[in-house]
Amino acid sequence: MHQHRLTPLVIALGLFVASPGLTTAQTASPVAPAPSPAVSPGTGPGSSPVAPAPTIAIDAVEALAWTRVATEDGPEPDAREDHTLTVDADGAAAWLFGGRDGGRAFGDLWRLDLATDTWQRMDPPGDRPAKRFGHTATWLSGVGLVVFAGQAGPRFFDDLWAFDPATGAWSALPGDGRRPEARYGTCAAVGPDGRLWISHGFTASGRFGDTRAWDPGTGRWTVETPADGTVPVDRCLHDCLWAPDGRLLLYGGQTTGVASLGDLWALDTAGARWTEQASPAPGARRLYGLATEGTSTAWLFGGADARDRPLADLWRWDLVTLDWTPVTLPEGAERPAARFGATLIADPARGRLLLFGGEGRAGRTADLWVLSAPA
Repeated sequence: MHQHRLTPLVIALGLFVASPGLTTAQTASPVAPAPSPAVSPGTGPGSSPVAPAPTIAIDAVEALAWTRVATEDGPEPDAREDHTLTVDADGAAAWLFGGRDGGRAFGDLWRLDLATDTWQRMDPPGDRPAKRFGHTATWLSGVGLVVFAGQAGPRFFDDLWAFDPATGAWSALPGDGRRPEARYGTCAAVGPDGRLWISHGFTASGRFGDTRAWDPGTGRWTVETPADGTVPVDRCLHDCLWAPDGRLLLYGGQTTGVASLGDLWALDTAGARWTEQASPAPGARRLYGLATEGTSTAWLFGGADARDRPLADLWRWDLVTLDWTPVTLPEGAERPAARFGATLIADPARGRLLLFGGEGRAGRTADLWVLSAPA
């Protein structure tokens, strides 16, 4: 395939992809999962994140174009939604885990080589996380790919697992302390303090509004929900990330009786307080794809709006000013179909974004798209 290039992007450590979930019409009975055995985090890959590179100039956004990646010559994952795709610390590969195709949940692990755009199915020996969708997957330096929570059929999970590419094996991580209730459709991001932060989520018994953090050094959870009671409405199918000023940003999702939300909140962890921000320009949506560029920029694609319609719009988000810029492509230009439950990632070494999977009007897909600037 042709690989178009743009000014290099930088993937933030601990990129989160869109949290998956159910529509308001779907229900399931929760089943308490067995706790994971306590296993101390390993030394893991031990590689350093890629060095910062220049960001995309705002006046170059109009030059971007989508290209579909041809993968007929090799293996590729089945069509799916509600999966995760996470870039490793070296920026050499992205790791696909789980997801679903209707009532069929996946527990497979794939490596996408970002230099060749080829897939390799991994078959780690030993124990591994159960099949699931609606989980989170985050890259933690020194640990590897960390998977949390999710759902499969009537069962919701509260476990933590790590895949270490250096050993080629999964290990269950300890989750002591104030462990979150089992859930799916939560969000996760690595904070400036090196902890894994999660917020909100859903089970068949209702939605959550709590915020918690997991320390990879101690294996313990702590409650970080502000004591003053000010929290974003209970929700799922949203995303969260960290702003350069150290605030945790939470956008959109779904709540009881509302198919998609359009609000934006910021958690000041120093003051332990949530504050609602101005409503974002992209409007109400859930299950969107989100990728970070360095520490000051994010990109958003698609999702489902308040009328359950799949979307295909692309936005650039300035994490310093919290301003949004729509990316408008020429009429008739090739582009991904509207979808929700897809994943969007940044490929820093080759300066591009990649979009995989999701569900649209024609059903679930396994297509892989690249967004870049023609050479």
